[in-house]
Amino acid sequence: MTFDFTNKRVLITGGSRGIGRACAQLFAAAGAQVAITYLSNQQAADETIALLPGTGHSAWQLQIQDAGAVETFMKAFIAKYNGIDVLVNNAGVFLEHKIMDADYTHWLAMWKQTIDVNLVGAANLCYFAGRQMAEQGGGKIVNISSRGAFRGEPDCPAYGASKAGLNSMSQSLAIALAPKGVSIHVIAPGFTETDMTADILNSPAGQAIKNQSPFGRVANTQEVATLVAIYASPGMEFSSGGIIDINGASYLRS
Repeated sequence: MTFDFTNKRVLITGGSRGIGRACAQLFAAAGAQVAITYLSNQQAADETIALLPGTGHSAWQLQIQDAGAVETFMKAFIAKYNGIDVLVNNAGVFLEHKIMDADYTHWLAMWKQTIDVNLVGAANLCYFAGRQMAEQGGGKIVNISSRGAFRGEPDCPAYGASKAGLNSMSQSLAIALAPKGVSIHVIAPGFTETDMTADILNSPAGQAIKNQSPFGRVANTQEVATLVAIYASPGMEFSSGGIIDINGASYLRS
């Protein structure tokens, strides 16, 4: 599949590895100027930038749960690139807090951190990107959700709730921003093969996870990145507000 993002300005949060890195490589190969954010692993971020063809790419350290940091970063990003064409909200956390095991202090901390990163941080990035795109006359926002928003996450309930909130927020903003030429799309992966999931996928539990899909495997990052690029492409505007599953039929919703 061929894409053309020549001279498009693309921002990918959580872009130093996994799905974010695959997205960065795909957009750069299609001609985009790509900026990624990372939390703390500068080495991984630098490695990602080194993999990208073309010029004009950059990596930025960002704690997206910090509202002030998001504002400072977005203003600097927009000044550097003179705008933004595509935002991929990929950064997120998946933190265990089983209701019958976690003490109340841990329970509260995991809820706050998860919602602050996965929902509020993403919303704040949408705020600045969406307003800039509206001023330019259009743009694309692709938010990475999860099948956990629909099937539930018993060991990490805040994660499922944060992704359900991300879905709803995306649909609300899709309505608000459509008159300005901005479309918002949601991609909801199931389990995906990344360095973060390698340990569990290679453990005795791994085959059972793969068998959740009738394909007998989990997604790879390139499959998710391709879907992101499809919805970020011209001609997909009328699918704004939609939520697209990519879970290998491991979870089917009505």
